[in-house]
Amino acid sequence: MNSSIKRAFVPAVAALLMSLFAAAQTDPKVGATSNDPPGPVPDPRHIPIVLPRDIQCRGREGVAQTCALFGDPNKAGLYGLIVKWWPGHFSKPHFHDQDRFAYVLSGTWWVSTSNVYDERTTYPVHAGTVSTDVKNTVHWDGVRTGEKEPVVLELVGMGPVRTIQVDEDGKPVSEPSSR
Repeated sequence: MNSSIKRAFVPAVAALLMSLFAAAQTDPKVGATSNDPPGPVPDPRHIPIVLPRDIQCRGREGVAQTCALFGDPNKAGLYGLIVKWWPGHFSKPHFHDQDRFAYVLSGTWWVSTSNVYDERTTYPVHAGTVSTDVKNTVHWDGVRTGEKEPVVLELVGMGPVRTIQVDEDGKPVSEPSSR
């Protein structure tokens, strides 16, 4: 490209870009804030929404709860759960027959890979951390007494998944259960 064409081309492109930017700034569809009225409820065939009050949970508040977000860990396919442990409550040593992936949403999750249940062997895993429950490996978890809040985890995996309790030698002690 010769220099006279460049001298004409560069300013023309710059002017075009500036006019597009200026148009975007004056377009009323751009720049909505949280103070503006909300738009219509999305079409549930495109974006299904489940409100907090409609999420199904089992367990006891103040101890431990498991809430189903999608899928079912007892059936084939992808599932997602919210697990909430309150301070002073733990599972016992166990393993799962499928990998599960955990994200700590809030609080501190205390975990151990010992076959022996001793809360002094638990390690703190803080909010924002990602972890994997590796299939067929012993672990247990919960929240130590003294924590100010429960831990809230998101668990995702492929079902069906079985949870198998173990003895102090890491050997299965009961029939597999679902969780």
